[in-house]
Amino acid sequence: MQGGLWSAGAVTIAALVLAPILAVVVMAFDPRENIWPHLVATTLPRYLSNTAILAFGVGVFSAAIGAGAAWLVVMYRFVGRGALEWLLLFPLAIPAYVGAYALSDFLDYSGPVQTALRTTFGWASARDYWFPEIRSREAAVVVLSAALYPYTYLITRAALREQSGASYEVARALGAGPVALFWRVGLPLARPAIAAGAAIAMMETVADYGVVAHFGVQTLTTGIFATWLEGGNAGGAAQLALLILGIVFVLFALEKTSRRKARYYQSARHSRPVMPVALNGGAGWLAAALCALPVALGFVLPVGVMAAHALANPETWFGRGLGTALWHTLSTGGAAALLTVAMALFMVYGVRMTGAGLARRLLPLTTLGYAAPGAVLAVGVLIPLAYFDNALADAVLAVTGRDPGLLLTGTAVAIVLAYVVRFFAIAQGAVDAAFARVPPSLPMAARSLGRAKGNVLREIYIPLMRGSIGSALLLVFVDCVKELPATLLLRPFNYETLATRVQEKASLEKLGEASPAALLVSAVGLAAVLVLARANLGKRP
Repeated sequence: MQGGLWSAGAVTIAALVLAPILAVVVMAFDPRENIWPHLVATTLPRYLSNTAILAFGVGVFSAAIGAGAAWLVVMYRFVGRGALEWLLLFPLAIPAYVGAYALSDFLDYSGPVQTALRTTFGWASARDYWFPEIRSREAAVVVLSAALYPYTYLITRAALREQSGASYEVARALGAGPVALFWRVGLPLARPAIAAGAAIAMMETVADYGVVAHFGVQTLTTGIFATWLEGGNAGGAAQLALLILGIVFVLFALEKTSRRKARYYQSARHSRPVMPVALNGGAGWLAAALCALPVALGFVLPVGVMAAHALANPETWFGRGLGTALWHTLSTGGAAALLTVAMALFMVYGVRMTGAGLARRLLPLTTLGYAAPGAVLAVGVLIPLAYFDNALADAVLAVTGRDPGLLLTGTAVAIVLAYVVRFFAIAQGAVDAAFARVPPSLPMAARSLGRAKGNVLREIYIPLMRGSIGSALLLVFVDCVKELPATLLLRPFNYETLATRVQEKASLEKLGEASPAALLVSAVGLAAVLVLARANLGKRP
């Protein structure tokens, strides 16, 4: 009987996580007003072309930057290598939309760069000189690449370190120089890892809203906002959301395939590790500069611009609404993190203890929520939840004679639910890995002594998994803090978080007022990056 409860609970959790994605599919195929022909004839080609160009550009640049940096820090010793190995991950702490606001502020007509050029050369106006357009599709590619290359860097670095150093030694003995060593040995061995990292970066690009909205690039994600909020057509938004899902799932399949192929290139267990070669003089400084450049663009520039605005306007730290936005961020992110990890713990344990067929088959599918962009999940969460919310309010009114209002969509419940669905895969992966590290003899001994399954989880597993559970809570919380599209679409009226405050103030060109919230979001993200770095950047040769 108890096993049946665990199995039923696991299936219920899986259904809750998958429901928004299924809702998008249902609404897309049965909209109240089919505007698909209108979209195809007007805006859809522009949405598709911009999305494709952005995704391809970011995929190429993030692969080149991430793989190149990973190759340098693994294969060579140079000045600053130890610090840069960590610093190359730091752009993950900065939301891409913060990088977009910082870059445009730094390079715009009134920014320090163009102002210095006019002062130095005596130019009176923009007619006297040429400067590249900042708010453009190309700038969006640069910002997103600088923010997302760490995915490729992290995966590729791990793949290169797992290879046997003998392969490179043989190639050097046969006369291969540094370039040939990379193209003929390193690149083929690391190709699955590079493809996996590039696919993740492309998925994040397709899902992005803050960067493309700031730079005025019309993509499928901005199309959802325009169709739903400006056009009032939820069915059309669902159709665009389904198209995004299709694109993202293709990239998701590519990433999974690349990871599966990567295992064929892993070296033997006791193989000789890669021994880095010392780079001295100009070559060492060049390698350090090449690794420092993406850090400067993806981390130093956004933090520096925001810090400069915050220091120039110290009163903004006490600005109206910042404390409320901080509280909303902490409460929604904290609640979502606790709920997500608790559900993942229950589901993974239930599947492991009962071996139930349906729950076991549904467990991998729950990771699809992470592949779905926040705007897509917002469509799948809000519309079904609104129907249920109205029905619940009508039922309460009929029974009590009092109208309770919208209990779910009128509060932060919808935001928390979207966060749970979006980031369940993070918690599920961390919890599943933690369960695998617990010696099976311990829970078996407890069961043989008559302890119930719930007691075994509480008294054996959780104390041994405390560190992994804490890391999962932190990672989910940080992603919740940074999430922008779902929060924008699902927040109640006048409900503000740090992410939405940054977007709102920056869209009004009030970067000084946006800087405290941006720095707070970045600080939270940096804590998660440090945890990630400690887990993945172990001892090096």
